[in-house]
Amino acid sequence: MLESENKETNENPQNNLEEELAKEKDKFLRLFAEFENYKKRTSKERMELFKTAGQDILSAMLPIVDDFDRALVEISKSGDENLVKGVELIYNKLMNTLKSKGLEKVEAASGDAFDSEIHEAITQIPAPSDELKGKIIDVVEKGYKLADRIIRYPKVVVGQ
Repeated sequence: MLESENKETNENPQNNLEEELAKEKDKFLRLFAEFENYKKRTSKERMELFKTAGQDILSAMLPIVDDFDRALVEISKSGDENLVKGVELIYNKLMNTLKSKGLEKVEAASGDAFDSEIHEAITQIPAPSDELKGKIIDVVEKGYKLADRIIRYPKVVVGQ
């Protein structure tokens, strides 16, 4: 009888140790998988942050770009070619710098189909022809995107 009790106590501690080891292995594997997911998630968030890090600064620059566009139109009316060339050089340098930082224009032109996902309709007017119903009549303000994310929607007038 004593021998059978010793056998059971000898087997039970071994079984208990194996169960504890299995539980600890499972806990370790889950913790490791959770850590790997954390690393992937933070890496993805960091990459996204780097892509859009300058969004505030670039958004603040957009009114200046709009002013340059308006100035170029008015200066070209003056007839002074040297002045026009000088302002165009500065404008092109600014636009190339912004483009190198990831800024791109959202294309919108008269006659394009209106898409509420990428355009902001500020008003609707009766279409001059049946072909222009539901299409863009005029672009009031250009739109821009940064790293495939629209930071300012183009403001358009749509034909009704």
